[in-house]
Formats: sequence, C-alpha cells, structure tokens
Amino acid sequence: MARVLVVEDDQFVRSALIRHLSEASHAVRSVGTALEALREVAQVGFDVVILDLGLPDLDGAEALKMIRGVTQVPVIIATARDDEAEIVRLLNDGADDYLVKPFSVEHLSARITAVLRRAGTTAGERPVSEAFTVGGLVVDPSRRTASLDGRPLDLTRREFDLLAFLARRPGVVVPRRELLAEVWQQAYGDDQTIDVHLSWLRRKLGETAAAPRYLRTLRGVGVKLEAPSGEPEAAE
Repeated sequence: MARVLVVEDDQFVRSALIRHLSEASHAVRSVGTALEALREVAQVGFDVVILDLGLPDLDGAEALKMIRGVTQVPVIIATARDDEAEIVRLLNDGADDYLVKPFSVEHLSARITAVLRRAGTTAGERPVSEAFTVGGLVVDPSRRTASLDGRPLDLTRREFDLLAFLARRPGVVVPRRELLAEVWQQAYGDDQTIDVHLSWLRRKLGETAAAPRYLRTLRGVGVKLEAPSGEPEAAE
C-alpha cells in the first residue's frame, strides 16, 4: 500500500483515479489545485504524487518546481500532453515518471511500484538508513543529505541523485549512458546535461575538472567517484 496524493482538477478523472487506486489498496488523498498540492505535501507524508499539468491556478510544470522546493517525494506526471520536448524538460526538472492519458490503473500502479523501487523504498515503508562514505564525503540516500569534511552540502535534487548514484559504486567508472538511464530516467539524451551537473557538483565539492579531487571523468568512457589519494576508499 502506497500513500498517494492525486493532483487533478477534472472531477471525473479525479474520482476514477481515487476509486481505482483505493481498490488497489493504496491510501489516497486528492486535491484540485497546485496550491492545495503544495500545502498537502508540506504537511502530510506521501510515498508518491500523481500530478496533472492542466491545473486551474498554476501550470503543473510550475507546481512541480514548487513541490521540489519542499520535498523529494517521487512525482509521476499524468497528463494528456505528449510533446517529447516537454516530457524531457519535466524529467530534467524533477519528475520521476511521465504518463500520457488515457492509461489503465494497472499501468499507473506498475509505474508507482517502479518509482518507489528507484527511490529505495516500498509502498507504505520508509527506506532504511544507509550512508555511504568516500574519503571525507558522506552521502545518506534515505535522508537525502550529504556532507564534505563535516560540512553539509547544499545540493539540488538532481545533483544529489547523481552524487548518491556514484557514491554507491565508489571507484567504479559509470558510463554516461547508464547515468542518463538511472539518474535522469532517459534512454537517450545530451551529454551536456551530465557535464553541466558535474560542473555544478564539482564546484560544491571544491574542485574543478582540471584539478579533480573526488569526481574523475574518463573521456569517452564515463565518470567515477573515488576518495582523494591518501584517504580511505569507501565504507558503508
């Protein structure tokens, strides 16, 4: 059972989603506006949010940014819009998945299970704390916190996802295609997206591409995270 927030202004669609998700044993709450959604996610713990884009008070894309400002709860976009460029933009802006209407409740339930699995939890449960240490860097995926030499790092959602994915595999060169698939949930994309996030992440780690400390890029191969020379490799 997952705790689901349905954000949908169409009363017919909203009622159908509530009914079908409840029949699938999920605990469902629903709202019809972006501001109500923001209030709900700030006050109530959810496992996943189903977000429509055509909301009456604010476009769903802006609502997504607002939600990302207060929580990292997985968000599945559910909309009639099927423009590929917009789908890619929303995934880059923090959406975890994208469904084009109409879709079956079985399809939606499968997507809910998938995003919960990627988030490191199962329906109705919270992830077990498992922090990864690489040199002076400590990354805790369940609490979504990271620190360097005891100093908290202020990371965006995507920066954290990228760092956490690499921290799980210290010293291993991860191909760019795998980063796109696992961190950005894209089968294809522009390498520049990765380069930009790596640049921002390096800045916050106090290093540069020319003088790397933790993040090392192998041209034409991929990226790896490893402890600086003379520091412990890694621990869990």
